[in-house]
Amino acid sequence: MLKKNLSLNDCDIKMDGENGTFTGYASVFGGVDSYGDTIEKGAFEVTLEKHGIPKMFLNHEGWELPIGKWQEVKEDDHGLWVSGELTPGNTKSNDVYASLKHGTVDGLSIGFYLDKDDFEETETGRLIKRVTRLVEASVVTFPADTSARVDLASVKSGQIEQVTSERDFERCLRDVCGVSKGLAQALVSRAKIVFPRGEPVGDDIDVKALSELQRVLDRFQDKIPQ
Repeated sequence: MLKKNLSLNDCDIKMDGENGTFTGYASVFGGVDSYGDTIEKGAFEVTLEKHGIPKMFLNHEGWELPIGKWQEVKEDDHGLWVSGELTPGNTKSNDVYASLKHGTVDGLSIGFYLDKDDFEETETGRLIKRVTRLVEASVVTFPADTSARVDLASVKSGQIEQVTSERDFERCLRDVCGVSKGLAQALVSRAKIVFPRGEPVGDDIDVKALSELQRVLDRFQDKIPQ
C-alpha cells in the first residue's frame, strides 16, 4: 500500500470550535511530490464511488482503532478535500485534537493501492490518473519527505514483478521497503556495480546515504548465522 503525505501548509487544516471537527486537503492535484509523482484531477472518483469514504487513523496505524471518521471526502479543483470528526472520549483522539490545535501535528496522508494501468511514466516519476482503492487518510506527524512509508504486509506481490528498470527498482525500494530516497539511490548505484550492465555509475552518492546503507548491511550481517 502506498502512502503520500502532505505538510500542514499543503493540507490547509482548519479546526472548527471545540467539537473535534476539521477540514483540509489530503491530496493536492498537479504538483510533483517527493517521489516525483503527480496526481491528476479525477484520480479518486472511481474509488470514492465504488468503495466509499476511507478510514481515519493516526500515522497509518491501521491495526489500531480509528481516531475518528471522515464525514465527507470529495474532489474539487484543488485536490482531495476531507472533512472529519475526531471520536469524542477517545484518549488518543483527544491528544490528536490538542496537537492539531497547537500545531505540533502538521500533516495529512493518504494510503492507497495502484494497479499498473492507473498511471503513466514521466521523466520525473508517475502521472497518476486513477487510484484503484483509497483505503485510509491519516493525520500524520511528519511531512512528505521523511514520513512516506509502506505497510509491508499490505503490499501487493505483483508490485515487485513490475520492476523492469532502475527507476522501478528505486521506487520499489522506497514504496515496498520503506527506505529513504537517498538510501534507495545508493542501493541502486551499488547494484549497478555488483551487477554491471555497461552503464556508467555515478560517483556522487550521498555520504550520509552510504553510512545509512552500511548500518543496514551491518544489521543484516549480525543476523546471519556464522
